[in-house]
Amino acid sequence: MTQTRHNPRIRYDEGCLAAHALNTIGDRWALLVVRELMLAPKRFQAIRHGLPGVTAAVLTQRLTQLAQAGVLVHEGGRYALTDSGRGLLPVLQAMCRWGALHPGHDPRRFISPTALVISMTAMIAGAEGRRAVAALRTAAEAFVLVLADDGILRPRAGTDPAAQFTLSGDGNGLARAVYGPAPLSVLAGSGTIGLAGDAEAAQDFVDLFRLR
Repeated sequence: MTQTRHNPRIRYDEGCLAAHALNTIGDRWALLVVRELMLAPKRFQAIRHGLPGVTAAVLTQRLTQLAQAGVLVHEGGRYALTDSGRGLLPVLQAMCRWGALHPGHDPRRFISPTALVISMTAMIAGAEGRRAVAALRTAAEAFVLVLADDGILRPRAGTDPAAQFTLSGDGNGLARAVYGPAPLSVLAGSGTIGLAGDAEAAQDFVDLFRLR
């Protein structure tokens, strides 16, 4: 068993590796802070915008703890994940898949744009051999989602002129577009989302995602 230079606060006095991981990222909000930084560095208020239930004091505490544990760094006014922090992406993806199967999920509750995009990387299916370059945009964030022949969705923050289409709206509206039963044309017509570019390609793209 390896040792690191980091000494997280002991919450579980066990030698279990899962317990060791929870000693680092098991506090309330900690893993969701990691989620909000997974696609791009952010300033304090931008992180808080994606976590509307957290207080400033608690967020400050979690950021400090995660920095001390080597999960993130604070440079130039922004918080960014380290390699260790980015290594938690498969954990978040696995939790999305598990959560989709567990009863009680309420999609009417707040969904951050970053949370939606990460869920999409977990819930895409049957995409092998398909190619697409999609763009998602909210009032404060923009993402490019690249789908290659291997069926893996690779997102990044930013824009790309090569995007075939752009879906715009808030996190919950975009989640309805990606996972809901209504066609994009209906959602766009009602003003739930904005749709620009190749509408047929956009519909083919969102049809790749299923919650069950």
